[in-house]
This record gives sequence, C-alpha cells and structure tokens, in this order.
Amino acid sequence: MYKLTSTIALATALGAVTMSASAQDTKKEFAGTMQIQGMYREAKLGQLNGILNANGIPSLPDNNYWLNLSMNHEYKKLIIEDGIGASFTSTSGNNPVNGVHAKYNQFQIYGRAGYNVSTRENMRVFPFVGLNLSQAMLRIRDDRRMQSTSDFSSEILNSTSSKTLWNPRFGLEFGGGFDYLIRAKDKQMDNYTIKRYIPIGVRIGYYLQTSDSNWKVEGNHNLNNRPNNKQSNVFVNVNIGLGYKVKKP
Repeated sequence: MYKLTSTIALATALGAVTMSASAQDTKKEFAGTMQIQGMYREAKLGQLNGILNANGIPSLPDNNYWLNLSMNHEYKKLIIEDGIGASFTSTSGNNPVNGVHAKYNQFQIYGRAGYNVSTRENMRVFPFVGLNLSQAMLRIRDDRRMQSTSDFSSEILNSTSSKTLWNPRFGLEFGGGFDYLIRAKDKQMDNYTIKRYIPIGVRIGYYLQTSDSNWKVEGNHNLNNRPNNKQSNVFVNVNIGLGYKVKKP
C-alpha cells in the first residue's frame, strides 16, 4: 500500500510541475487535455507461471489490458503527456487441495515529450519519447486458512501462505501519437476565451524495459531465483478526453 501511495503521489507531483511550467512559460496562450486511455501491452508471464505451477498454483491468465488517466499539455508545437495507470487484475484458479491461488497486477506512471508535426488546427500528429516507472504486484491468497477463525486474537498469528511480492521496473518509451480534435462550444470568462474540444486519439509505441531488478517481499527483502522475463513490448493506447485552449488578451 505504501508503494502504491508513493506511485500516485509521484504522478500527481509530475502533473502539477508540468502544468505549472506550462502556465508560466506561455504568455498569450496555453492548452491541455484531461483524458482516459485504454492500453494493450502483452505481458510475459511464462516464467512466473512456471514457478507458480511448481508450487501447485494454476497459471495466471493474460494481463495485457490497462486503464490510464493522463494529462496532455501543449506549448506551441511541444506536447508533454504524463499519466498513471494500472492493469486489470488477473486471477489464477485455486489449488484443488488447499485452495491457494494468485492475483497479479501492474501499475505505472509515465511521462512523454513529443513534437506536433501537423499543420491542421483540428489534428495533432507527434512522435514522442518517454520514461516509464512501473511495478508488478503478485498476491498469493490462502483464504481457507486466513478465514479459518473468527477470533481476532487467533487471527493475528494464524499461519497462512498469503503474501504480497513486488517487482519494480524502469523503462523507456518510443512511439507516435495522433489526436483528432472535435470542436465544442467556446466559453468566455472575463477577458479570456476558452476554446473547448473533445480529442479522440491513439498512441502506438514500444516499451523498452531497461531495469533488471529483484522481486521483493514486505520489508524490501530481495528474492533470488526470480522470473526474469523483461516486459519490453509494443503497446497501443486509445484515448478520449476533454481539451481546452485558453487565449489571453
């Protein structure tokens, strides 16, 4: 929970710093977008599933689909995009003898910088590079023994196989983005004109995992003989959001 909270805090700080810089650097005009992104990136779970199988736990299903929340900041032709996301939970079947099973998730924060090469006001076409901090979380669930007592005191030292393991990762992103901007009604506030639009777009790129860090358990204890599949792979994002462009007098 601490690591997840830290991830969210870092993403919030990244967004705040970027927005602040945009507002300070742009004297006449600034623009941005709040958006939801659905992402596909194939996870490589072969070695992890092999270790689970050796311990009597059925294989995890695919963990390829993500949901991201992101901000897009635009200054002239420069585009900055940052966000936070998580994959949907993959759950294995139960061990037929003791009911132990596994759950798997991935979490990420990312920042991308791109350059808009489109000359059309209602389109953005931009190559980008980015940084990605992510973390995999494997939860081993031993619900039968965990729920074998209803007494608070007995539960404290109840012996179970339940545990949570983490794998922090760092990687680079390379790709391109396209947004089509659907105009909405402008809004006038004092001397400011706010142009509003709905962007619908796609991001296609390659995630390159550059780290090779250990899996860990609570207390930041490193584990040897771990699965070492790097998660480098092609990714595709589809996004929709609400955009704005503010013109100052």
